This record gives sequence, structure tokens and C-alpha cells, in this order.
Amino acid sequence: MRRSFLPPWWAKNPHVQTILPVLTKVESPALSRQRLELGDGDFIDLDWLGDPHNAGSIVVIMHGLEGSSDSHYIRRLLQDCNRHGLCAVVHHHRGCSGEPNRLARSYHSGDTQDISDTLAYLKEHFPQAKLCAVGYSLGGNVLTKYLGEMQSDSTIDRAVVVSAPLQLSACAKRLEKGFSTLYQWHLIKQLRDKLTDKFNHRTIVDQASVTPKQVSTLKTFYQFDHRVTAPLHGFEGVDDYYAKASGFSYLAKIDRPTLVIHAADDPFMNADVIPSANQCSADVTYELHQQGGHVGFIDGGSPLKPRYYLEQRIIHFLTINKAVASDEAIASG
Repeated sequence: MRRSFLPPWWAKNPHVQTILPVLTKVESPALSRQRLELGDGDFIDLDWLGDPHNAGSIVVIMHGLEGSSDSHYIRRLLQDCNRHGLCAVVHHHRGCSGEPNRLARSYHSGDTQDISDTLAYLKEHFPQAKLCAVGYSLGGNVLTKYLGEMQSDSTIDRAVVVSAPLQLSACAKRLEKGFSTLYQWHLIKQLRDKLTDKFNHRTIVDQASVTPKQVSTLKTFYQFDHRVTAPLHGFEGVDDYYAKASGFSYLAKIDRPTLVIHAADDPFMNADVIPSANQCSADVTYELHQQGGHVGFIDGGSPLKPRYYLEQRIIHFLTINKAVASDEAIASG
């Protein structure tokens, strides 16, 4: 029986919920790495927990912006998958597995081709396994868009989306205000460092819309996405990118049981990411909590050893039978 989310008194602040998990990361179980070569000459890396050859299901995990299998939320989910005997695989976005990707392009919030390639590989090589998926933050937006695009053709059986920035423009504006600017500064610094590395290795020279000296002037997501993300990935500009890559409109098209979890106090977002009931398909269970921060959801323990709501909720949703899932979706609607 799953428990409901209730933050302890010392973790009611959204920034405590967002930052403390980073400072108290748990150990990760042992993983094995596999490289998938892509049709365009690039690659993505998969980190495996368990043996997929005889697995009844595989949990496919997608990290957030500049995350990896080392991210605190990925480590925790892998731990719980291990405890429950579940096979899992972390899909790394291009350039996020510790080795730079080969091409000028990287990954973005609406890039569903790479996860489609991973899922197609899994379906071909492990046809006996049902595929479940969990996407966090940027990875959650990608997963939402994939599910809405593919609908009944999706290779995913069940899915969970956590803290996804489903309206990219609104979320970019939110990160330019108040304490949230610190999160923007941290992430933009990582993106600028990667961009500089591409310049140093001459990966990006011909496709660049900025010079190496201009990289340091990119201080917001709007600026970075307009000058770098959009042109490198075929968009006309930042507004075109945000409009086409946002997952919000795809919620109504999802044709697989999908749980979407948001916190109203998420410092990366605002109310624009919160859908109404008629903006979600009947297969979407939307769960909005007033507190929880960004990929936080601490619901007990102590400041030195927090306990989390997310993992038990995710695994419960992915493993319950379809009749119970249908009842949950009706209740949430």
C-alpha cells in the first residue's frame, strides 16, 4: 500500500526540498554500461541495472538537464528497483554520460528521436519485456512528448513523469526571478562549459551562432536557447523551439497509463505547467502537491538522512495491475 505525500516540518520550504537531496545522495547499485551507435554518427550510453535478457519488464529512466545516472534522483530509483528485483536502464542524453558527444548538436527538451532509438533497440533485443519509463524534469518533458506523439504506437506500457517543465517559455521566465536565478546560473554554467569544450575540440565551429568569446554573455535560458539550442537543432529561434518542444499539449494525446507528478511550489516552474482535467487524456493520472520543490518530495527521515515519497510512488504505479490503474485515473479526474 503506498503512502501519501506529507513533508516534515523541516522540509516545507521548496528550496530545502530541491537542494537537500543533492547534498545527501545515496549510493548507487553497480551498473554496467552499453554504448548505442546512432544513425547520424553520434552515440548515446545506457547504464544497466540487472540482466534484461530474461526480465519481465525493464524500467527505462530518463534524467533531467545535465543529469546522468549519478544524479541523486536516479540513484534513489535505481536503489529501489534493485530492492524490488526490477531490471532498469538509464538512457543518457547525448553528452551526459561523462564523455562528449561527437556532433555539434546535443540534446534538447523536445528531442524524442534518441529515446525512440533506445526504445526500438530494447523492443528488438528484449521482446519478452514490457517497457516502463520514468522521466525527470527535462527527461519528463521529452517522455510526455514521446507518449503524445506515438499514442497507441508507443512501445512504453506505463510511464511516470516527474517535475517536468511542460511549458518551456513559462519555466524559462520563472528561472529569471528571485532565488530561482541561482538554479539558472548553475545549469547555464554547465551548458556554457560544454559549449566551450566543443569550441576547443572544434566540434561546433561551422554550426556555431556565437563565437567563443560570446559564450560568457549567455546568462539566461532564453539567451542560451536562442543562440545555441535552437539553431543547432533546426529551430527558427527560441520561441519556435519552446512552442514546438513543450510537452503540455501532448498530455491530451497520451494513450498509455501515465502518472504526472508536480509540486505547486517548484522553483523551476509556475502555474502555467498545471493542466486542467480536460487538458489530460483519460490515461493520465495527474498528481499535484502543494509542496515538494523540484524533484524533491522529502516526506520524512531527518535532514541528514531524508526519506522520499517519489520512489515508492513510482514503483507502485509501474507495478500495479491495470484495473487498479484505471480506478486511480478515474479518481484523479
